Amino acid sequence: MNSEFFALVFMLQNSCWIHLGKISNPQTGKTEKNLAQAKVVIDILEMLKEKTKGNLDAEEEKLLKSVLTDLELNYVSEKEKEQGKTEKSDNQKKEAQQ
Repeated sequence: MNSEFFALVFMLQNSCWIHLGKISNPQTGKTEKNLAQAKVVIDILEMLKEKTKGNLDAEEEKLLKSVLTDLELNYVSEKEKEQGKTEKSDNQKKEAQQ
């Protein structure tokens, strides 16, 4: 078991949770959402998965796959919420103009 690998994955996971607005930023104490940055972190984890393919033990591979799946599902959920708000706002503007 490579504890440095686990630490790296958990550090990136935590960063993504902050950017998804799921946990507060420890520096500001505020919950902030930045989906573009969350996507960057997910892409980094995907790259790590590809670059380490065949070099991870079963436990490391399982952790990385699990973290990626969880973050990707949450990212999609937050993206859909954001798009729903945009559509609602656009509809309200159209109604106000009529």
